Amino acid sequence: MKKLLYYIFPALFAPIGVLAQDASFKTTSKGAQYKIFTSNAGPKIKLNDVITFDFTQKTDKDSVLLSSYKNGQPVKIQIQASRSVADLMDVFPLLADKDSALVKVPTDSIFKDYEDQRPPFLPKGSFINFTIKIDKVQSLEEATTERQKQMDDMKNMEKATLAKYLAEAKLPVKATPSGLIYVISKTSVKPKPLKGDTVFVNYTGRTIDGKVFDSSVESVAKQAGLQQPGRTYEPIKVVVGEGQVIKGWDEGLMLFNEGGSGKLIIQSDLGYGDRGAGNDIPPFSTLLFDIDMVRVKKPKSAVKPVAAPVKKPVAKPATKAPVKKVAPKK
Repeated sequence: MKKLLYYIFPALFAPIGVLAQDASFKTTSKGAQYKIFTSNAGPKIKLNDVITFDFTQKTDKDSVLLSSYKNGQPVKIQIQASRSVADLMDVFPLLADKDSALVKVPTDSIFKDYEDQRPPFLPKGSFINFTIKIDKVQSLEEATTERQKQMDDMKNMEKATLAKYLAEAKLPVKATPSGLIYVISKTSVKPKPLKGDTVFVNYTGRTIDGKVFDSSVESVAKQAGLQQPGRTYEPIKVVVGEGQVIKGWDEGLMLFNEGGSGKLIIQSDLGYGDRGAGNDIPPFSTLLFDIDMVRVKKPKSAVKPVAAPVKKPVAKPATKAPVKKVAPKK
């Protein structure tokens, strides 16, 4: 059965203040106390269902510590068998779509056997307090289908954006069978790197809309306003073909001779895929890299030492009668 990639629910381990006992709360078998504010008709959440929900985490003095509303997106998780009171998996099956509830998780259970890690603001007897609002309940199949459609839509958008960029840029591009697009703007008679070779490369990385997100060139980085404290601006060192870089780089670096330069246009399936990378590279992003192949270094084992010529023994001529030279006829 397919599994989905879901957001981690970090709120389960954030601090909360002491909350007094309330007779209106019920208690799960694992010790979480809960109160359901709204109880809607419809089936309860089941094992393997995928739920989308919002939450707010507060102290007992009503100070907000964490909130999905503030983060700008709800949490999505798959319901599994509960492993601890902190995962709330024994509470979700008590709820239905659109239900809301208040859940108190005892910190004594969380820090059992880990008292040395208990922070002073979570004293014994305190609770972690969550207000939860269920936004959507889906079967695993429904959630998988929905996610696949979202991914297909984003991939199609990426292709359309790339096609527009290429049409407007009018670059003399070439493409490899994998879909890597490249331009060689400067050639060289020096060797190209092979798998296992070490290369030293200067580069600048841009999103397809032109935003610089990384550069090994100090002047470019400063002009783009990149904050890269402590970085040494010099060619980076990469062993080609060992997965030290994204797939598009591992393939693309072998297209450039030492001393050559050009551009790599790397689609997301050869880049950071459906996850993206940080704030500057969203999922399904085509990336542009200006490449200068500064140096190609072959591995030591590939360099054959020049052997000194072998001195062959001089054979002694056989003893012969001297050859009598015939005098030319007059």
